Amino acid sequence: MTWESIAATKRQVLRDSIPAEWLIPAAILPSTDQLDVTNFPQESGFFTEHELEITSSPAPTILSHISSESWTSEMVTKAFCKTAAVAQQLVTLQLETQKEKTCLTGTQTNCLSEIFFDRAISQAKELDAYFQKTGKTKGPLHGLPISLKDNINVIGYDSSIGFTSLVNKPAINNSTIVDILLEAGAVIYCKTNVPTAMMISETVNNLFGRTVNPLSRNLTTGGSSGGEAALIAFGGSRIGVGSDIGGSLRMPAACTGIFTIRPSSGRFPNCLSRACLEGQETVNGVIGPLAKSLDEIVLWARVIVDQEPWIRDPRCLPIPWRCVETKERLKIGVLWNDGFVTPTPPVARALKETIQKLEAAGHEIITWASTEHMEMLVLLGGIFLADGGRSVRKLLEPTGEPFRPEMKPYEEANEKSVYDLWQMHVNRNNLCKSYLDRWNENGIDTILCPTTPYSSVENGKFAYAGYTCVFNLLDYPAVSFPCGINSDKAVDTPYVNHQALSDLDAQIQNDC
Repeated sequence: MTWESIAATKRQVLRDSIPAEWLIPAAILPSTDQLDVTNFPQESGFFTEHELEITSSPAPTILSHISSESWTSEMVTKAFCKTAAVAQQLVTLQLETQKEKTCLTGTQTNCLSEIFFDRAISQAKELDAYFQKTGKTKGPLHGLPISLKDNINVIGYDSSIGFTSLVNKPAINNSTIVDILLEAGAVIYCKTNVPTAMMISETVNNLFGRTVNPLSRNLTTGGSSGGEAALIAFGGSRIGVGSDIGGSLRMPAACTGIFTIRPSSGRFPNCLSRACLEGQETVNGVIGPLAKSLDEIVLWARVIVDQEPWIRDPRCLPIPWRCVETKERLKIGVLWNDGFVTPTPPVARALKETIQKLEAAGHEIITWASTEHMEMLVLLGGIFLADGGRSVRKLLEPTGEPFRPEMKPYEEANEKSVYDLWQMHVNRNNLCKSYLDRWNENGIDTILCPTTPYSSVENGKFAYAGYTCVFNLLDYPAVSFPCGINSDKAVDTPYVNHQALSDLDAQIQNDC
């Protein structure tokens, strides 16, 4: 089979996985020029009031209803499966280029990558039966549906990470995080779309196509956990699990207005999950949660740590959950720009207004220089391309699948020698030491900076991940959070006489 036929068949299988009763009637489908589809569940009449109550409730509230027997796991699971099915049908390619429309003829589905609603509902029924029999919940997440990024293995389902060569090669083991979630009582019901190799800043691949932003379908949802962020932003999940090696949790969260945390490596278990650059350990990929609220991030993180994941994942650090009191007055370093790309006007305004609120609350603000950032960015580019693109090429070749244009650096990369890689390690260590020394010399408690230069950007125009990936090289924990400030064309007008920091900066300001 050609890669095109493999992709078409996979997409049809995915579409056929949606129960007929959850297919949106043509009469109530939003028009192609309706960009924000997040209100569809509330306004379409396609959902019951009870379903809407369930999916709009924070995870702790859902768990409370289940444990008090006012809701069953089955009814909760069905509500989220139905909403995920609708999200899959609305986060479409109708606004894409004709070339990509042609490639994806016959499908409007590209938010999810694997659907196992029947399995999830069966699992929910088993949890309800267990509760009825024993009078107690199975674990701290009993009955809570949780969605997963495509690279997280679930026995019997593909982890294709955007490659046609990995279709119909189901996982033979669960990722460690999946076993922990299942034992905590969570219900696993779907997996979500990623970009090719999870190494593009937008969620687009030759297999499923492009995941767009449900808040505005002409904008990107970011990458690489973009399918997960789109699903949560739409309301088809309360908590999802994603991964991050260069900003893959934080950029989608920023583009869709949700919360996430990128932990330092070893905090959450990432064992037995699929990676494209398998064996690359100069910069470690990590997993983390995405959610509608900070409380839900904390809930997920605490449950995972309380399960002592270091017993199962040799890379996890044996650090129990701790409650730490923070200082009343923090010293915050603000990175206004990274010396290469200026935040676009809405992001700059959000940063400025957030700083004003922090100062009003009594915190000390200092300017944080981007001293090592450019050198770290250059180093990161060399690290990810050190194998000369062989990891990506070996996954494309079996089906003759072409490199996507976003993957051109991998197509043209030259392989580095072992000696060259070792020198990169030396450079990395020196940069990390320099950054830590500067942190300590200034006595700061945290850094506040943009997650991306964009609030979001038109599909196909996300051009810079520099604000996130430096913290992967440093291996610092990092969060992305909405600040309650929305873009406003009347206020966030383009810069006048902007002095571009680089050619890329000029391009980004022009695109926005």
